[in-house]
Amino acid sequence: MPKSSPKTSRDIAIALDGLTVTYDDVTIVDDVSFELERGSVAALIGPNGSGKTTLLKAMLGLIKRSHGRVEIFGAPIDEMRDRIGYVPQRLEFDLDFPITVGEFMDLARHHHCPKSRIAEMLDEVGLKTGIINRQLGRLSGGQLQRVLIAQSLLNEPWLLILDEPSTGIDIVGEEVFMDIIRHLKTEHKTTILMVSHEMSVVSKLVDKVICLNQKMLCYGPPASALTAETIAQVFGEHTHLVDHDNHNHQ
Repeated sequence: MPKSSPKTSRDIAIALDGLTVTYDDVTIVDDVSFELERGSVAALIGPNGSGKTTLLKAMLGLIKRSHGRVEIFGAPIDEMRDRIGYVPQRLEFDLDFPITVGEFMDLARHHHCPKSRIAEMLDEVGLKTGIINRQLGRLSGGQLQRVLIAQSLLNEPWLLILDEPSTGIDIVGEEVFMDIIRHLKTEHKTTILMVSHEMSVVSKLVDKVICLNQKMLCYGPPASALTAETIAQVFGEHTHLVDHDNHNHQ
């Protein structure tokens, strides 16, 4: 039986080893270590104040009060910034500010990226071409979220980071969002790390779950990571995970 090839650093999208963040002698993120394979989809879960945003910022080199090893595709973060796309939880802006979808997308376009790619990316996330001339502040929540994803994909990132991407989206919008993520994984081989509280999305969509509450409390496939014991550890003993699909068939 042939042996499988050993993984190289380029096969690993994210490698954290002992990442710790402290503020004024208070530890916010404590000794977190994990690896995510290239092309995988992972969810970072945990209650408010558990250190999720701090972990992401430290991972991206935006927090200097941290120590530990961080590699993105086998290289230091400073060498890989152009390969990372980011979608915020919400975009705060004046809804009456006169900027169109196309103009907003163009703000993120690198000089080597053709302008025609703007329309291509909007199409990839299921938005019709005509939306390019719509005012950004007149979009629905679901449309704006898709525009943010399209903008983050303009420069062909290897790694896409999504912060609470399905917050405020209805059930139909959630299904569209999951289809987009599946498309990015299968067609573009994009590695995706999302912060999420939506257990229904996490359980159906991701390859790996990282549970964080200052320390890393679980890491692995949803079926083995999201146990009742782990959920109680992460979110509190009165929290329960309900399998809606099975519940609806009982």
